[in-house]
Amino acid sequence: MHDYRTITVQREGAMDWLCLNRPDRLNTITPLMCEELRDYFDGLQRTLDTRVVVVHGAGRAFCAGYDLKEAGPVSSGPVMGMNVQRQVSEVFMRMRRCPQPIICLAHGATTGGGFAFALASDVRIVSRDVKMNVAMVKIGLTGCDVGISYFLSRAVGQSIAAELMMTGRFIGAERAMALGLVSEVVEASALMEAGRAMAEDMLKTSPMGLRLTKEGLRLAIDAPSLDMAIALEDRGQILCASAGFFEEGIAAFKEGRPADYADAPYPSAAS
Repeated sequence: MHDYRTITVQREGAMDWLCLNRPDRLNTITPLMCEELRDYFDGLQRTLDTRVVVVHGAGRAFCAGYDLKEAGPVSSGPVMGMNVQRQVSEVFMRMRRCPQPIICLAHGATTGGGFAFALASDVRIVSRDVKMNVAMVKIGLTGCDVGISYFLSRAVGQSIAAELMMTGRFIGAERAMALGLVSEVVEASALMEAGRAMAEDMLKTSPMGLRLTKEGLRLAIDAPSLDMAIALEDRGQILCASAGFFEEGIAAFKEGRPADYADAPYPSAAS
């Protein structure tokens, strides 16, 4: 789809398979990878053809954080350091803002920024050999980095988040599952198929309904009251019902067939 050098994107129907593709360096993050990921997630804001994104890593690890060989500019003073920091952190903000749900398939080392990739995704499926941690705190930085303080505390609560962020302790598949941090634990050989099955279930929903579900869940996490969350939910339901998706869903259920939900493209510049 694009001439990327650190990631690959393969289209499978309405799914995008996004692969972190620096296996010789455990898919560690570089400035170029940040720019390519920002470009990709920016593009998702303007396309309806992709309805679900599945993120995975090439080789023996998902992502072992930032490539320390390229981390020198972080310590080059506040101006350069902040620019480098924001180059990375904006990737995770764009992941959350994109309308498509993101399924993360994590295996092996999933540390530092790699852990943040998993946390910024909507659904996490991991292999039994996964090892996740907040690596930054172990190399002189804080454990509050690239959205981890936001995502992790909401996923597992304050106490567990504090433990992981203040110690850099590793968390494996079994404990992650027990904490509700991940949705599924599978053998490494079954990871891709588990991701495909999850994506296919999402694709059975109406296009607008899926987009509004991601948006509604994201906003509800920060909603100051039940009233605000329900007001948002009410609008989403009536938008979908008014588009005819409710009627089609009921008819498909009664007739024992897959629902056929119509979507509409964004208007072209010519129109």
